[in-house]
Amino acid sequence: MWMASKLASLRGMAGYTQATFVAAFAREAARLSIGASVSVRQLRRWESESPPPLPHPSQQVVLEAMFGLPLAEMGFDVPSHRYSTVERIGDDGEVKRRSFVTGAGAVAASAALPSRQGPRVGASEVAAFHARLADLYTVDHQSGGIPAKARAAQLEQEITQVLSRSIYTSRVGRALQAALSELHSNQAWYGYDSGPIGQARTAAMEALTAAQLIGDGLLQLSALETLVLIDIKADRLWEAASAVEFAYDVARRSGAGPTVHLVVALREANVATQAGDTTAARRALSRALSYQSRADTDTDVPHWARFAGPIEIDYATADMYVAAGEPRRAVPFMRAAVDGLARGYARNTAWYRSKLACTLLDAGDIEEACAEMGSVLDVYEEIGSDRLTRRMRAFDKTAIALDTAMTHDMSARIHEVVRGGC
Repeated sequence: MWMASKLASLRGMAGYTQATFVAAFAREAARLSIGASVSVRQLRRWESESPPPLPHPSQQVVLEAMFGLPLAEMGFDVPSHRYSTVERIGDDGEVKRRSFVTGAGAVAASAALPSRQGPRVGASEVAAFHARLADLYTVDHQSGGIPAKARAAQLEQEITQVLSRSIYTSRVGRALQAALSELHSNQAWYGYDSGPIGQARTAAMEALTAAQLIGDGLLQLSALETLVLIDIKADRLWEAASAVEFAYDVARRSGAGPTVHLVVALREANVATQAGDTTAARRALSRALSYQSRADTDTDVPHWARFAGPIEIDYATADMYVAAGEPRRAVPFMRAAVDGLARGYARNTAWYRSKLACTLLDAGDIEEACAEMGSVLDVYEEIGSDRLTRRMRAFDKTAIALDTAMTHDMSARIHEVVRGGC
């Protein structure tokens, strides 16, 4: 009977009656794109029979996503072949994971106007703009948002001039507006990375508006996922939470694949972590793991979503533990994230290592923390990111308070590298 009461207790603590739990189960299954359901009668059997009947695999995925716990911790007798990857969210031991593998618009773009004066623009010009957009991702990954920002501003001016002064078909016009939306999303990210935050938010809204006008759901999601981060940084958690819910709805309506859904789940975890809601963060990370397990079925992942994978789940899990005041539990996940980054991601490598350094310092591992921060300082001058500088300053503040010879030496080096900015 204890096993049956465990699920009932979890349900009660989550605030569900049996009827409202069944409805919430259906919503979660739809959000995960899983064909699973449960009736009140079946729920009663799970909660009253000893041992309770084992849920079907699809029901297991939904239950684990709802509670952020492995099925065995809900009171079920689970055979070993049904153990789930959700268990690793609560496991501060060795981190295991698979290798990282990397419709029509609502408002049509302007048709060609015979009376308009200017050069004619076609598919080749659009392709050239897209190639330059792709280059921006490379610059950002290697060097950070500051150097990418200037290139993006020049590209924005050129695309805007073409839209304003050239002759093009409706198809080409829509492609140009799509490129502009993607560019604004990039600019929103650069603003999030290096400020100012007001300009970042403006760029995100520009990207969202442009994507909505041409009815491109994936581009709307690109804008929304960055807007969530910007809202968190601007202390607008209510808006960030609304953006996440809207993103889930857009992803469902646009038929987005698992990787895009994974990005949304990661942003949901970001919001919950910032709000101090560990239960909600675990639930979002459970969803993220479910989407990631199906990512290999994606046939066409948008460029902006290709970063998402096990590494980001590790990072988000570590962030959850840090926010919960458990830095030692965060360390193995943060190490896994650092170790998993591929070459070409110099900015992210420095960012993740700086997070690991801060986490180790909070956990009391001073020597390792200073070693990690030292590796960040070795490449700091090659990366233009105000966000990274702020994290180094935070490390410096904590290190000085510890008042050891090693932390004083590291503080002096930080001051030297950032030219006295700490």
